[in-house]
Amino acid sequence: MVTSTPTHSRVAVTDAAASLLRELSAQHGALMFHQSGGCCDGSAPMCYPVGMFIVGPSDVHLGGLGVGLPRPIDVYISEAQFEYWKYTHLTIDVVPGRGAGFSVEGPTGNRFIIRSRMLEEVELQHFGLR
Repeated sequence: MVTSTPTHSRVAVTDAAASLLRELSAQHGALMFHQSGGCCDGSAPMCYPVGMFIVGPSDVHLGGLGVGLPRPIDVYISEAQFEYWKYTHLTIDVVPGRGAGFSVEGPTGNRFIIRSRMLEEVELQHFGLR
């Protein structure tokens, strides 16, 4: 099952990923995601404690993930990567395996991944893409 906050959102989270995020939040405090555009981790969603990754003025806020914590987990993407993905809806999921060492889930034996789908016509209109 996928959990999404607003009616029209650009980002959602699966129940499995939400469960892991609650565990990681208990250990690390408030969390945030930055959708990587390549380099070390391919296009992996990177999860950091708030303040450990500095969001720049060109990063795009995709939305907040409501996972049953006091505050949503914000998700950002670089402006350049957003240009490639602006017509897609992203869902953060988790699978067994080990990603690179920068994201907080690394020691758990799991890694966050992105699943994507094309935005539907009503979403395209909502986001001003039609």
